[in-house]
Amino acid sequence: MLVTDHATDQDHVRPARPHQKLTDDGRRVREVLSYSRRGSRFTTRQAAAWEAHHERWVVPDEAVDDSGFSWDQAFGRQAPLVVEIGCGTGEATAALATARPDANVLALEVWLPGAAETMGRVAEAGLTNVRLCGVDAVWLLEHLVAPDTLEELWTFFPDPWHKAKHHKRRLVTPAFAAVAAERLRPGARWRLATDWAAYAEQMRDVLDAEPRLEGGVVERWAERPLTKFERKGLAVGRTITDLTYTRRA
Repeated sequence: MLVTDHATDQDHVRPARPHQKLTDDGRRVREVLSYSRRGSRFTTRQAAAWEAHHERWVVPDEAVDDSGFSWDQAFGRQAPLVVEIGCGTGEATAALATARPDANVLALEVWLPGAAETMGRVAEAGLTNVRLCGVDAVWLLEHLVAPDTLEELWTFFPDPWHKAKHHKRRLVTPAFAAVAAERLRPGARWRLATDWAAYAEQMRDVLDAEPRLEGGVVERWAERPLTKFERKGLAVGRTITDLTYTRRA
């Protein structure tokens, strides 16, 4: 599968990635993003996992700037593409990728210790069908995934940005829902989960309004493992909301 290439000139150069955009006089453009980059200090275990696996399994940010880049090349095979936005420490990634050996599972994570922890879990599970990337998810889906091709999309416990002044930073917005819906193949699913009730309500309102999607709140997806993060939420009395939306034919 070739990647989409939203060209900006005759040389088919992709638009600048977030954090790369500059004004005419060279100053960085202030951007509203759905994440903030956290610390990068590794534990001993994470450092070992990173050293052992990052050259094979991490897709470098600069690699996606090549107009000839493709996910088939990154995975070394042609297979249906599944994208997980925010894999954290990879508990769900490893379990769900194990159940999908015939899919290429792309785990997006900007927190390097989390990416390293994920690689350790992937290695322990003996998987070869997972790749990690730290490129902004919104940009990546828009410019590196072709319409009507995405097999599954997972968004588990995205940052709720609970303060009202930060709501504009939430990932699930009408604009992103439109991009995601266009990338999913007809019949493919977008699965989401959150432990923040107000965000669950926003997700439902946004995704109900996207004409290419149908679905809503569902029972907990049994295939999704109970992660350490989710257990902490349950321990303080938060309600976990699962949602599933399907791309209309």
